[in-house]
Amino acid sequence: MTLKNIRLVIGLLFIVFSAFLVTAVPLTSEQKSPEQVQVGLYLLNMGKFDVATGSFTADFYLSLKCEKNCSTPNFEFMNGRASTIDKMVDKPNEKFYRIQANLNSPVDLKKFPFDHEEVQIILEDKEKASSQLQYVPLLKETGIDKSIVFTGWNIDGWRAEVHEHEYPIYGETYSQYVYSIDISRIALNSFLKTFLPVIFIMLIVLASFVIDPDKVATRLTMTGSSLVAAVMFHVSISNQIPPVGYLTFADKFMVLTYFVLLMSFVINITLLELQERKHHDLIEKIHRRTEFSTLIVVPLLYVVLFLVCL
Repeated sequence: MTLKNIRLVIGLLFIVFSAFLVTAVPLTSEQKSPEQVQVGLYLLNMGKFDVATGSFTADFYLSLKCEKNCSTPNFEFMNGRASTIDKMVDKPNEKFYRIQANLNSPVDLKKFPFDHEEVQIILEDKEKASSQLQYVPLLKETGIDKSIVFTGWNIDGWRAEVHEHEYPIYGETYSQYVYSIDISRIALNSFLKTFLPVIFIMLIVLASFVIDPDKVATRLTMTGSSLVAAVMFHVSISNQIPPVGYLTFADKFMVLTYFVLLMSFVINITLLELQERKHHDLIEKIHRRTEFSTLIVVPLLYVVLFLVCL
């Protein structure tokens, strides 16, 4: 074969290879382009939020839209299970459902009983990774119905976001649609139910400082009864929430209450000991300094607690 023929063959091979690249590369990029699915969620109703487990029920409309024909939806709820799914619209580029689901969300009780919680509805495809399917929030079809009444809580707002949920053990990442509702306890109701009884207990303790020192046994009895009542009430508050590995605001409030009761015991026992030793002048001096100063110092301690811990 002559050198001219070899050059001709190489030229033909180059032309064929170039044509293959021109036709193959666009096809490959088209295959890798993920499907875009717009997601809208309109919340119709919510059931009771159980703080012990973080569980709640939700009734909502779910809208899925695509620019072209949507593939068969195969979604699941990552924080619970749907009890009923009713398909109301089934078009090539639009799917519309009414769903009732039993869901749960983590709770943060550090500020209990003035805590703010975030309940979520988390949607993810069962099979297609983010390289194949990506969710996009459809905000114009997302919201909360005005008729919702969430017993014991205020509904402060909502958000719709999309996150990348990575599974390191499988080496895969999935597109995750997260619909979040911000809720908070009714402040006045929480204060009255949680702290009003303790406030009256502390008023009794503070009133005992007005009693004359010669009746110190009566003062000790009042303080001891208040301590028993405070402990029982603290147990009652703790039974309202699950065991947690940190102090809630209610716990801190009760710790301060125990500290005040302890100081009251110390003062009264000191007076009793001085009375046995006939140090009447010192007893009178301590009584004058604590009779009304406690009415100022103790409330200030609680005010500081509220300012620092809330």
